[in-house]
Amino acid sequence: PVFKAMENNSRGAGDFHGVGGPVEVTDLRRPNPFSRRMIEAAAEVGHPLNPDFNGAKQEGFGFYQVMQRRGRRWSAADAYLRPALKRPTLTLVQHAVVSRILLDSRSAVGVEFSADGETTQIFANAEVIISAGAFGSPHILQLSGIGDPADLAAAGIDRQIDLPDVGKHLQDHPIIGVIQASTQSGTLDDAENPFELARWATTRNGRLTSNVAEAGGYARSSPDLENPDLQFHFGPVYFEDHGLAPFDGHAYSLGPALVTPRSRGQVKAASNDPGEPPLILGNYLQAEPDVKALVSGVKMTREILGASAFDDVRGAELIPGQGIVTDDELEGFVRDRVELLYHPVGTCRMGREDESVVDERLRVRGVERLRVADASVMPFVPSANTNAAAMMIGARAVDFALAGS
Repeated sequence: PVFKAMENNSRGAGDFHGVGGPVEVTDLRRPNPFSRRMIEAAAEVGHPLNPDFNGAKQEGFGFYQVMQRRGRRWSAADAYLRPALKRPTLTLVQHAVVSRILLDSRSAVGVEFSADGETTQIFANAEVIISAGAFGSPHILQLSGIGDPADLAAAGIDRQIDLPDVGKHLQDHPIIGVIQASTQSGTLDDAENPFELARWATTRNGRLTSNVAEAGGYARSSPDLENPDLQFHFGPVYFEDHGLAPFDGHAYSLGPALVTPRSRGQVKAASNDPGEPPLILGNYLQAEPDVKALVSGVKMTREILGASAFDDVRGAELIPGQGIVTDDELEGFVRDRVELLYHPVGTCRMGREDESVVDERLRVRGVERLRVADASVMPFVPSANTNAAAMMIGARAVDFALAGS
């Protein structure tokens, strides 16, 4: 019900979607023909089609819906922050670094932060809510003396409240891509041109409305699995090094992300200096089954890209290249080139057990008047992008705070 209340879906209301909410969800305005080819290719090699990954089932291939309004990204700031800026009860301080949560015994009473060279303390008459993400939220707790005593001592931070799970259980979606050269134009590799810019500016349409990862799907790395453990992303573009690597030509990219990783990492303060970034140990391929699932995903990717739907545009395989064939070579490729899908979670995980960081109302254990409301509270990374789920957590936090529970 919270997701449905958040959403304004262009397809209308139904069992799985809502209308009238602040979050704009719509179909792509101009899907790229290469993305259509990929969906056809997936069906050709036996994958089911799925018109709605947020509907009755997740498995299958199709187009993703996007959070856009009139061909432009519609973010959480668009949906929630900007409409609230006119409220007299809201003050937005930009470019601030939080030094610590102010504690009075075991109760949060305020926040200390630095901005424009000045340190400021502000005090709460109700409660403090941290929403700094899976890296920032545990770091703030640790800087405040809340965390694993050994980690705090190593960073030179005075211990206030023992909470050993702070910063532990870091998870993300590791992803590996296969890139194929195209013998034809029409990809996004040359979309940044004056014509497309003018087209977008005047009609809010064209190739610049693309979210890049236009299509994809969910599949199981092994038939023994009950649910999909791989999410595929297709982009009609050369996508290497998070899309930063230059390429002179046309290409298309497809790759699996592991959505049920077993590997766990950690975030911990490097020192008691709030300006020093925390230490992040990903451990993203620590568990051997994670590597095997991604190797299986690369094989499935090659099968899709080898289907006849791509026959008239297929050039050479650029990454990993035809010389990478055996399972050992593919494992080496995965370990050497794996990237992350920007979905870190788990470092302030929720749970009923005493070892968790927050309870079912997002309250930090052992501390009064303090909550965490972001992706860090997720006990496990969801089998999907974390953006909407994080906004749902924010909406629930509002309900809890207003209810005083």
